[in-house]
Amino acid sequence: QVQLVESGGGLVQAGGSLRLSCAASGNIFSINDMGYYRQAPGKQRELVAFITSDGSVRYGGSVKGRFTISRDNAKNTTYLQMNSLKPEDTALYYCNAGVKRYPSDYALQYWGQGTQVTVSS
Repeated sequence: QVQLVESGGGLVQAGGSLRLSCAASGNIFSINDMGYYRQAPGKQRELVAFITSDGSVRYGGSVKGRFTISRDNAKNTTYLQMNSLKPEDTALYYCNAGVKRYPSDYALQYWGQGTQVTVSS
C-alpha cells in the first residue's frame, strides 16, 4: 500500500502565504510526477502544479508567479509554497503522485486525503 499524507493547510488573510507538504510512504520503488490539484465548492478539480522526477515543473494558469512546487526525492515529499494568496485560491487541495511499487510495475496514481486552504478577504 501507498499513502500520501498532506499537511500545512489553514486559514490565511489575502496576501498571505502558506506551505503545503505531501509525504508518500509505504511500498515505493520510485515516484514519477508529484503534484497538487484543488477543488472549490461547485467547481471541477483543477491542476495547481506538478513536478517530474527530474525537476521539471508545470503550473496552472491562475497560480503562475505566486506558487512554487518543489520535491525532496530522498524523503518522497513534495512541497507547495503559496504566496500572495487570494480569496479565489480557497479550495480543498489534494496531493497526487504516480508511484511504482516494484521495478517492473506500472506507475499507479495515488491521492492524498486533501487539506483545506481558506483565504479571507
